[in-house]
Amino acid sequence: MHFRKFWRYGKRKKEVSKPLELPCEIEAIRQKALRGYHLEQVLWGKILLDSIYVPADPETAIIWFRMAAQAGYGPAHNMLGRCYYFGWGCAQNYQQAIAHYTLAAELNDDWGRYNLAIMIMRGIGQAPDLPSACALFQAGTQAGHAKSMNVLARFYEEGWVVSKDRKKAIMLYQQSAQKGDYRGQHNYAVWLAEQGHIEEAVTWWRQAVPQATLDVLHAIQDVTQHLKHNSIESLRNIVDEKINSNKNTIKLR
Repeated sequence: MHFRKFWRYGKRKKEVSKPLELPCEIEAIRQKALRGYHLEQVLWGKILLDSIYVPADPETAIIWFRMAAQAGYGPAHNMLGRCYYFGWGCAQNYQQAIAHYTLAAELNDDWGRYNLAIMIMRGIGQAPDLPSACALFQAGTQAGHAKSMNVLARFYEEGWVVSKDRKKAIMLYQQSAQKGDYRGQHNYAVWLAEQGHIEEAVTWWRQAVPQATLDVLHAIQDVTQHLKHNSIESLRNIVDEKINSNKNTIKLR
């Protein structure tokens, strides 16, 4: 009896220590990362940061990002910037975040350029510098980066640094929306609703909801609460469901 108990315990221990079996496509990424492919090194690092496939290991993720960054790979510098910005696997350090975002931007990485521009615009880790931020958003827009288009639209809408130009702002919101940015989709929908094009606005809001953050979801609620149209009620139900889902997710974490 004692022998059988010991044998079962030993078997359980062995099963726990077995390496995780990854889906084929994830294992393929890991293998290419091990062979030195920079894109896959960044992808594997992202998986280690947060995925359903492996336990979170941000300290090891940074090692993979550094490998690719040392080879001059822009997206790796962007991810290192994010790690230092949020304190993922390291002490939070805005100066290091700025340094890596700057390197990513110099290597023409769209996300690194955008993240650097956001820090400069908001004055995070340095004094605010709207002209420099605007120039970065303009460069991102020229490269086709949807989120850069949305923020640049705000510059034109508010007249920050540039001359106020509502028509150009709407054009940029539309381009951002068409490229899939949920904030651009929301902002373009707001303008459409103001023009009385409620049905078209609802179409864009519906596209925005799946990826939208809580602030945008609440903004959709606020804007639509006084609108009258057959499709508004179903949209609001979808938004309410998404908000509750996000709250539950946060609570579980």
